[in-house]
Amino acid sequence: MNKRPLYFDYAATTPVDERVIQVMVECLGFDANFGNPASSSHAYGQQARQTVERSRQQVADLIGAEAGQIVWTSGATESNNLALKGVAQARGVTGGHVITSQIEHKAILDTARQLEEAGVAVTYLAPDAEGLITAQAVREALRDDTFLVSLMLVNNELGTVNDIPAIGQVVREHGALLHVDAAQGAGKVAIDLKEWAVDLMSFSAHKIYGPKGIGALYVGPRARQGLQAQIHGGGHEGGLRSGTLATHQIAGMGAAFALAAEFFDEEAASIAALHERLIGPLRVLAGVRLNGSAAQRIPHTLSLTFNEGEFDSAALSASIAFSATSACNSASNAPSHVLLALGHDARAAGRTIRLSLGRFTCEQDIDQAVLLIKAAIASAPAFWAVTAP
Repeated sequence: MNKRPLYFDYAATTPVDERVIQVMVECLGFDANFGNPASSSHAYGQQARQTVERSRQQVADLIGAEAGQIVWTSGATESNNLALKGVAQARGVTGGHVITSQIEHKAILDTARQLEEAGVAVTYLAPDAEGLITAQAVREALRDDTFLVSLMLVNNELGTVNDIPAIGQVVREHGALLHVDAAQGAGKVAIDLKEWAVDLMSFSAHKIYGPKGIGALYVGPRARQGLQAQIHGGGHEGGLRSGTLATHQIAGMGAAFALAAEFFDEEAASIAALHERLIGPLRVLAGVRLNGSAAQRIPHTLSLTFNEGEFDSAALSASIAFSATSACNSASNAPSHVLLALGHDARAAGRTIRLSLGRFTCEQDIDQAVLLIKAAIASAPAFWAVTAP
């Protein structure tokens, strides 16, 4: 049996934690908690409903929200669609203005383009040199008819962290709603929606050691009455998202968020140490550049661009599972729109890899990855030349 490559693609998806799997199994099979949570008239349905509501509370606890503010979806992509389309359509009029950025996930960018086709004006903010969207940039883009701002908490390719509390204050003062895609931030950044001026926030379980196919949208009080459902058929989830709830997936998401809350500090320290162990030997090489802010970032995700030379990405991919671009671009094999927005040309984007660390990364993985990356770099003198101070 061939040895599997080292896994350094946690930003794309995480393996489901064994403790989460056990919780999910308890919701499958006749002797388990299999009932329809909408059928509350008998014990099977009541037991399933209790599981759903407990899980809702577990998600809310991690992010400083109330359980009743959590709406189940199939994942962050659906949550993003519900947030953007739902707010735009609930206005009942055409026109208006939305602000987002050039470096959002395609689930935001493609949805924003749909809004444009429906007559909504959209501003796509460019990131600064550090790969960040600043509160000042948002302030300067706001218009009298701006009704929604949608920005990510953590960039999925760079790992950079936008100052959402500061941006939220600017948007709240204006009167617009703020939506935040936090798929990459949950469990990595301390989120407090009791304090942050955020109206809508998207989450996905499979980015936080839960199952694929389940996510959630936080809907704050300012957004509740101004959100139109996108899926109809039964009025589930307070009328915002119809469909039979998948108890096993919801229980898995709740368990994953509960584990993230319980081990938040311990895991943050562990990943930070692994990050330094990885980036330390690489940052001294003249031919390697870290993309995005070195300070305002999560330690889990590194985007590295290699100088012109014979860096053998294909050979490296046989030993390390990494991303040459984000998962949202990989289907088209197009250069990363995030790197292009940072000023990279297509060739530089092609010499860029994303390494992302996670719960099951160990020191041995890091040390092997460093050796493999060095081996994939050509030994040309121009590449290895020491840069003058």
